[in-house]
Amino acid sequence: MEPLYLKILRDLEDKIASGQLAAGDQLPTEKELAEQYHVSRITSKRALNELEQQGLIKRTRGKGSFVTNTNTENTNTNRVLLLLPFTDDVAIGNLSGSILPVMQDAHYELMIATYDFLNTHTTQDIKNEFDGLIYYTEDENQHLDVLFELSFADFPIVLLDKEVTDLKLPSFLADNLAGGKEACDYLVKAGHKKIAYLFGNHHHPQSTRQRYLGYIQSLMENDITFHTSFEEDTTEKERLVDYVKHNQITAFVCENDITAIEAMRTLRQAGFLIPADISLVGFDNIQAAAFVDPPLTTISQDFKAIGESAGKALLSWIKTKQKPNSQKIPVTLFVRESTKEITA
Repeated sequence: MEPLYLKILRDLEDKIASGQLAAGDQLPTEKELAEQYHVSRITSKRALNELEQQGLIKRTRGKGSFVTNTNTENTNTNRVLLLLPFTDDVAIGNLSGSILPVMQDAHYELMIATYDFLNTHTTQDIKNEFDGLIYYTEDENQHLDVLFELSFADFPIVLLDKEVTDLKLPSFLADNLAGGKEACDYLVKAGHKKIAYLFGNHHHPQSTRQRYLGYIQSLMENDITFHTSFEEDTTEKERLVDYVKHNQITAFVCENDITAIEAMRTLRQAGFLIPADISLVGFDNIQAAAFVDPPLTTISQDFKAIGESAGKALLSWIKTKQKPNSQKIPVTLFVRESTKEITA
């Protein structure tokens, strides 16, 4: 069932769009709307607040709400929307913290919201309220309809973390393939030949697949025949231990740091020493990576550069009307104590 405030909001939007309420006209008060729609003052106030956020009305304390000049086509709102999967984006590198200064320098307002925003706002709402969208791609198949509708209307959108090839939108992400290759190259140079790849779960997102292919590329370039197949399932602790023993694994390239840390715990419980028996390399360089025992060697994504590049590219698109190119941001290997050289 549609929330009550949305009914009021849609009715007023329709009246403004049709000209029933023209620029300068005064809208009913919160009290009048509450009585007309049989709702609370809080509900009617929310509808008016939404209209104000869209720039359709201007509210003045003591005077009321008035329709603004709606002939604003091709006029910037100086607002950008950042959509993230989580309320707190520390888990994805605090990207908002790197995008915000870029927007502030250009005198743009950055509104940060979760995907829930799309439950209460249409694509038309987004076009009315914002000049552009920065969208963190948690799942390449999620919100395809919304992204396509906005893209089809030439609304500026840049993606973070993953590409969505069907949409041909510019994306800004870490060079995951290069990172997987660098992690494996490091282990090869340390003398390892039985190097496995460790997936964290049964679902392999684009970033994980790219890291895996980088691992495969490294093994091919170094003429090492053993590799973990893409279908190998070592997500269960018992299967992981059996896989290590059966194949005499001496090192792992791990999907991410969380996977590496969990594997260290499992292998230790099975009697293996880290890194004396098995070396592990993670990916992401999360805060915990430096504090586990032993500290984790890992590939670090430059979230600051990713956010800044995406923000600057979106602003350029808004101003020049020219779609920017995608960028893959270089990664960095941090060597710590979870890896060691071995001799033949």
